[in-house]
Amino acid sequence: MKELTIQTSITVAQMDELTDTERQLVRQAIEATSRSYAPYSHFNVGAALLLQNGETFIGCNQENAAFPAGLCAERSAIFAAGAQYPDQPVVMLAIAARNPQGELQEEPVSPCGTCRQVLIETETRFRQPVRILLYGSRHIYIVDGIKQLMPLSFTEF
Repeated sequence: MKELTIQTSITVAQMDELTDTERQLVRQAIEATSRSYAPYSHFNVGAALLLQNGETFIGCNQENAAFPAGLCAERSAIFAAGAQYPDQPVVMLAIAARNPQGELQEEPVSPCGTCRQVLIETETRFRQPVRILLYGSRHIYIVDGIKQLMPLSFTEF
């Protein structure tokens, strides 16, 4: 028997350490939290993504009394971008969330397993990693590719 060690690399930054483009994307994700429809969890999530062609898309979680019928912010942004620009790779994705009291989360929130799988598919499809910015009011996690959050991923290849 042999032990396998898997390491993840995440950069911790403050807003003023981000590039102008990264800050703008984070602000769009924060703004998108106000468009969320979360009457059951009261956990409002917003996402903003940047395509290689410079276009940006936002998404927010949309809940439903039949829980499987809802959709996460990350997937709503990715699918909207894919519907408009199917041949454009996603370059960067920012995610922010508000707690049930309506305050921005202090700690960054990471994508759920289903969203991680969609990001794996997106990276595999375009053969390039997506830079992920996970916003928290205390700090921001920067992840260069979803495989940092999901190293043993399921892909076609």
